[in-house]
Amino acid sequence: MPLTIAQRLDRLKVRITELAHWRDRQSSPIDGWTFEGEPIGHQQDWPHRQGVVHFAVSAAAPEGWPLEDIRLQLDLGGESLITLSYPDGKSETFGLDPYHQEFLVKGRRFSIATESVARFPFGEPNRAPRLNKARFIWLDGPAHRLHLLLKQVSEAIDVLGEHEVVPHLMDAAEQALRSLDWPSDTAAYISRTADAVMQQKIWELPELAANPAGLSDEQSASAASAFEVLTARLKELQKRFPPNGELLLTGHAHIDLAWLWPYRETRRKMRRTFNTALSLMERSDDFRFNQSTAHYYAQMEEEDPELLERIKEKVAEGKWETVGGMWVEPDTNMPTGESLVRQVLYGQRYFEKTFGTRHTVCWLPDCFGFSGALPQILRQGGIDSFFTIKVNWSETNHIPSDLFWWKGLDGSQVLTHTFDNPMQGYNGFVQADCYVPTWKNFRGKVQHDTSLLAVGYGDGGGGVTPEMVEREVQLRDFPAIPQARWGTVKSFYEKAHRTAREKNLPVWDGEIYLELHRATLTSQSGVKRKHRQAERALITAETLASLAHMLGADKPKSLEADWRVVLKNEFHDILPGSSIREVYQDAEQELGGVIDNAKSEQAKAVQALSAHLPKGGVGDALVVVNPSLMPRPVSATLADGTVISAGDIVAPLSVAVFDRQSLQPAGGLKASSDRLENDHLAVVIGKDGAVASLVHKASGREAVDGSANQLWVYPADKPRNWDAWDIDADYAEKAVRLEAPESISLVESGPHRAAIRVIHRYRNSSVTQTYVLTANSKRLDIETTIDWHDRRTLLRTLNPVDVKARKATFECAFGIVERATHTNTSWEQAMFEAVAHRFVDISEPGFGVALLNNAKYGHSARGNVIGMSLVRGPIYPDPLADEGEQSFTYALLPHDGAWHEGGVLDEALDLNQPLVAVEAKGLSAGTFAPLAVTGTPVAFSGLKPAEEGDGLILRLYEPAGRRGRLSLALPPGWKASPPLNILEEPMERKGPAEIMPFEIRTWRLQKA
Repeated sequence: MPLTIAQRLDRLKVRITELAHWRDRQSSPIDGWTFEGEPIGHQQDWPHRQGVVHFAVSAAAPEGWPLEDIRLQLDLGGESLITLSYPDGKSETFGLDPYHQEFLVKGRRFSIATESVARFPFGEPNRAPRLNKARFIWLDGPAHRLHLLLKQVSEAIDVLGEHEVVPHLMDAAEQALRSLDWPSDTAAYISRTADAVMQQKIWELPELAANPAGLSDEQSASAASAFEVLTARLKELQKRFPPNGELLLTGHAHIDLAWLWPYRETRRKMRRTFNTALSLMERSDDFRFNQSTAHYYAQMEEEDPELLERIKEKVAEGKWETVGGMWVEPDTNMPTGESLVRQVLYGQRYFEKTFGTRHTVCWLPDCFGFSGALPQILRQGGIDSFFTIKVNWSETNHIPSDLFWWKGLDGSQVLTHTFDNPMQGYNGFVQADCYVPTWKNFRGKVQHDTSLLAVGYGDGGGGVTPEMVEREVQLRDFPAIPQARWGTVKSFYEKAHRTAREKNLPVWDGEIYLELHRATLTSQSGVKRKHRQAERALITAETLASLAHMLGADKPKSLEADWRVVLKNEFHDILPGSSIREVYQDAEQELGGVIDNAKSEQAKAVQALSAHLPKGGVGDALVVVNPSLMPRPVSATLADGTVISAGDIVAPLSVAVFDRQSLQPAGGLKASSDRLENDHLAVVIGKDGAVASLVHKASGREAVDGSANQLWVYPADKPRNWDAWDIDADYAEKAVRLEAPESISLVESGPHRAAIRVIHRYRNSSVTQTYVLTANSKRLDIETTIDWHDRRTLLRTLNPVDVKARKATFECAFGIVERATHTNTSWEQAMFEAVAHRFVDISEPGFGVALLNNAKYGHSARGNVIGMSLVRGPIYPDPLADEGEQSFTYALLPHDGAWHEGGVLDEALDLNQPLVAVEAKGLSAGTFAPLAVTGTPVAFSGLKPAEEGDGLILRLYEPAGRRGRLSLALPPGWKASPPLNILEEPMERKGPAEIMPFEIRTWRLQKA
């Protein structure tokens, strides 16, 4: 009875395994190794595994072996950068990891030196590292090539399934095996196959030969003949069964800037990976490799300039493709719009300066959702294409296209492609069983004839292997599977744009929400808070110095060095909170340094401002700077802790000088043990510690429905996977409300500020909240200090508001996103936790309530309840994530009208960036506004020194979806340029109005 195809395939795989044991003719150990200068032998444990260690040896391959067939095989017990130094003074460097352990050599004699760590590619410690393997082999080329080719045939048979070419492939493989003259000598055969899985299960193996014979010349020749015959047969089959589909291969090594390892290890991963890629290029003219992230190249420029020069050579040759156009591959949910602008601005400038090229493709394969502001930012940065595959991770709904136009908030579009490779996604393999499903999953094949496929080990780096390069050549001759060739990402998109001009591609409008990894909006609150502070501190420092310049001070200095630190820490596994503890120790220290530097620059700028203000007789003056486009009442906390909350107003983008004695508190502030009241709000704090009543006096409306600021703990926040990343949809099935506070007390009752403090305890943790109402405030601040000592629990605030609306407004970069408050569809059900920047608002015609914050991102809006996640306690990959104390503030703001009519953005901005106030003497009272913006209400993004030439760069945006007139008023002798893009270069605007919905507008301001 004949065997079935499945049975024959099983047998084929067994025979292929057999061939692998004869891949080398001979081997020769490399002895004489040292570890940190001390001798170490084969199979010996490392003396220690702390930090970076160094192996060294002098190696000499046997003289009788052909040099072209000599391979160096190493497994030292971790990841290494290995350098081979030859007697002629030349050297070669490779990365060594579990996937890169065999290397070609350029001479028989050389020394080996390493930088090694006892770690595996994903940061896992090798707790018992040892020198596992160090030897030369004499590769039997024909046996190796036949083994690999037959392996690829078996993979093709596996994946093609019922395809009619399968019996022909099977027959060709079996004929090749039958044609072999294969050894059978007992001693050699048993010794060669002793490490096979089945042989290792034998009770006791017989004595094995130390160096068993390999194939004879005749046997090797039979393998060569079988390879040629099989290749010819494949080519014939390809004519009958031509390739189905086309893939453009890009070599890739996704290197997470930090994740399961600290950044110092990433710096070593870069050198290992980049050297490996360069070595492959030297041996293959066809191989192409891409690497994003300007920061990596800047790091190489500092640490290994010789390596960067070699990369530049390959970039010039078209073999190495720099890609992405951004400083790093950032999270795009949480950074402010100005931060995303700087990612592109500083990224494109660096790539152009270093490699002579800008990029047209944004390369973000691994980020956890994408802001609707991104298309406009990219287009203004010269980027018209976008790549990711992370959208394929969504658990419930999927974007219905994989080649489409992505339309942003303002209507800007970028051509977007995502491929669905089930074999490790963007860390793909060069294999038939990777090609076939990737092509099968490509839904855009109706419009376009090619999909992209990134291949190479990644996340922890490593990249493409020599075998992958060899596989690509062999697979060119295969029938039925997709045709695949090395190419550049840029060329793929150029071809796709030609298709887009000829055919109507689908359009996805608005944000790209990832239905997974929602907890990344909350995990590691400390770095999120410092990142928010660093952004605002830098923007404010630049603004103050620029205003001073417009009043006569020197041109501000560039803060790009500090911005680069912020941008680095926006990387998609740092800011989202999905890294190990060491990453956050570094990140918080770095961001803290940026905040300190920016505050110092702010102080210098205020001094420069003050120096150019009119002198006068105010002996006890208060200099107040408003670094925003909103008129704001004087509200400040001075260096000695004095709080001022007056009725006086500071104009937008101005500096005002007040006589402190004239700053009287706004009227009506009253406080008791459970009540706070001023001219705008009347607040009652209930016995449960929540807000029992919040009356908006102007309208007479009660803002809360029952009670607001209910604190809920969810002790079953234990996702089935991805602990720091995920919140499962049913997390709220078990919930505990904190409604029996330890204490409620009136702690402040002054003319400028009043406060009631509530202390809650939950198990090992405490939550201290101070309800604060200042004399002139329209919002109720909730100053919060959490001392958290409970794992795998989630704390949220829920705020039922007395408003009915089918949609809620969430602030995002350069605008807002409206999301449903109902759950009619699976798309709405899946959006149970979503990003907001500084506010979420629910409004009905005439009235609304907003929840503001200065440090949080994870929000929800269900029915009339606005929720915000405050802290979590995951245990992986940081068992102590958010352990200990953190402080932040959020606020409830009832208002007239819609959010954009009721001052929501003004108050959110004020909460995040208070007025800058310093005490002074000998000045004249008054307001000095060197710059004014009139017309349609717009929002402020930044005011900074120009990157090139004289002048300042002003950037504004429309935040609400309106259009209309807009004009700038400048000091005498100043002028504004025509429109610029975010790269600070002239651009042509589209649109009939001077400002269009959600438009970003940029000008150069300079002296005429």
